[in-house]
Amino acid sequence: MTIEINATIRKAQGTGASRRLRNAGRVPGVVYGAGDVNMIELDHNELYYKLRAEAFHASILTLVLDGKKESVQLRDFVMHPFRQQVQHIDFQRVDEKKKMHIKVPLHFINEEIAPGVKLGGGKISHVLHELDITCLPKDLPSFIEVDLGTLELGHSVHVADLKLPAGVEVSAHGTHTAEAVVAVVQVPRGMVETEATAAAEPAAEAAAPAAEPEGKK
Repeated sequence: MTIEINATIRKAQGTGASRRLRNAGRVPGVVYGAGDVNMIELDHNELYYKLRAEAFHASILTLVLDGKKESVQLRDFVMHPFRQQVQHIDFQRVDEKKKMHIKVPLHFINEEIAPGVKLGGGKISHVLHELDITCLPKDLPSFIEVDLGTLELGHSVHVADLKLPAGVEVSAHGTHTAEAVVAVVQVPRGMVETEATAAAEPAAEAAAPAAEPEGKK
């Protein structure tokens, strides 16, 4: 799927110019890498709704800049502190021969049939929702699938357990190590409390003083 975003060269620069752009329903931005740095502007509504799509954040995008198409990736964007307004956006040109570093979302499947959930009454806790990867642009996946179908109660899936697509590696510069937990089946709180109570009762009985024989003074 190709995602296109339209932009034009931004001629006026500076804080005042950016404020006027935003008031006119436009978003100031920049595109850099593999060539000149271009100051750009985009339609706010088009950009806002594209940003709501998961794929926009983890795909090679086609930036149509004054009618000319180039491949870019989203690098950063700034939202207004309390309004639903995009304040600024950055794109980086993509070099097809150079590996890229990007975060891709994780999609979890088979949660409902995991033994820890179906038989043990546990609950899946998602610790990670995206993964730092490196790959060539042609190998970029839109998401990475995490199969939880065999997960037992109290067990975890780690980054090292994930089946990555061909050409994709966990980024050495990312924050996720091979041992990082991706998801875990948590033991139900009620079960933990019951086990704790059952374990405490024998100890309490052993610690209680023996009753004196009746009639002894």
